[in-house]
Amino acid sequence: MSDFLFDEFNEVSAKQWRQKIQYELKGADYNDTLIWQSNEGIHVKPFYHQDDVKTEFPPIPGQPKSWQIGQQVFIDDVVIANKLALEAIERGADSITFLAEKEFHIETIFKSFPFSTTPIYFEFTFLSEEFFNRLQRFLSIQKAQAYYNIDIIGNLVRTGNWFYNLRKDHQILEQIFAKNPSEKIISVDTTIYQNAGANMVQQLAYGLAHANEYLNHFCNDKPEIKDNFLITFQVATGSNYFFEIAKLRAFRKLYAALAKAYAISETCHIVARPSKRNKTLYDYNVNILRTTTESMSAILGGANTIINLPYDAIYHKSNEFGERIARNQLLILKSESYFDMVRNPADGSYYIEALTQELAEKALQLFKEIEKGGGLLPLLKEGTIQRKIQESAQKEQQQFDGGKLILIGTNKHLNSNDRMKDNLELYPFLKIKNRKTIIPPIVERRLAEKIEQDRLKSE
Repeated sequence: MSDFLFDEFNEVSAKQWRQKIQYELKGADYNDTLIWQSNEGIHVKPFYHQDDVKTEFPPIPGQPKSWQIGQQVFIDDVVIANKLALEAIERGADSITFLAEKEFHIETIFKSFPFSTTPIYFEFTFLSEEFFNRLQRFLSIQKAQAYYNIDIIGNLVRTGNWFYNLRKDHQILEQIFAKNPSEKIISVDTTIYQNAGANMVQQLAYGLAHANEYLNHFCNDKPEIKDNFLITFQVATGSNYFFEIAKLRAFRKLYAALAKAYAISETCHIVARPSKRNKTLYDYNVNILRTTTESMSAILGGANTIINLPYDAIYHKSNEFGERIARNQLLILKSESYFDMVRNPADGSYYIEALTQELAEKALQLFKEIEKGGGLLPLLKEGTIQRKIQESAQKEQQQFDGGKLILIGTNKHLNSNDRMKDNLELYPFLKIKNRKTIIPPIVERRLAEKIEQDRLKSE
């Protein structure tokens, strides 16, 4: 009987739905009442219907068959970092991301590491050709799957300076490429744009322009590189659930179009993590709910790897409990909520498909404007990108300050008895460092900082 269930009902057209909605509004204006505009300028309708679909939805290029649970490990003491990585793998992590601010003893970090089953990601805040070559040789012997994630432009964006200078940074990167043409070397960190307050169209366009700087430099007339070139994108997902799903899908479409122009693989690798921008100091357990839905968006949007953010990350040093809760959130999504059972579950959703297309179109238009202006680097140098992000961030901040954008426990349903002054192991607010930079850096800032500072003073 279930095979013929839909035969029992007549199809309802988009026109009939709208007429019914208009009737129920009892004279209220349909557009003013039910259609809202996002910060990206997208007008969201109350319903999406097959009558609005003119052609079949094209597949999203490079969507992964499955996703992995990532664990982030900071390298300070190499023995401790090795222990933390092995424990994370034993407790459910599928991959490890090592963060390093300086060179480390390679053999100690990877003692007893399961290279055959666990991919390795790196995030370096230094640049050393000699160290990279030693690391690559070691991991090559181990037959490890490694993503080195060097992003010299990302360092410029985040700090306002190159590692050394423009010429030397590019020279080191070129030499690394020349010796390791088949390795996954390049990363594009778009999390800085999201955490600084850029809207989704900006995140997509700036991330694409960021990638284009590398493609233009390394993939023109270099077939030995083009055959194996793969970019790993670092992406932050916020709380706008369906928009974030569409954002990742739109990014794959945009990158595929760009890569096709360079005659390289249209597939990219996406590592996603929750945004820091909407995380709060007070009522911090709500952060668990935020990171859960943000991880869900990343999964449904098609990220290859998701690294969750511990609920207490903004004010506590890395600790076993916070890391375990963050990892277990992903384990529950994968093993108990069956988020790994269906590939591309968002395919065919009229709403998500429409958002994907509109975000992609708007981001492509902005990308073309960036390229017309000379590309990302010149616009960073003149401060245009920084100014546009700041304008978007100020708009979002005003929405938060005015109560239109709500963070439960912070600007609505506050717990007046909540006390945090004695729990701060890390400084949770924006730090200003006086230093000479060649461009104004793009700075991450949380929405709740001003409210939280005022509350701390009054405790």
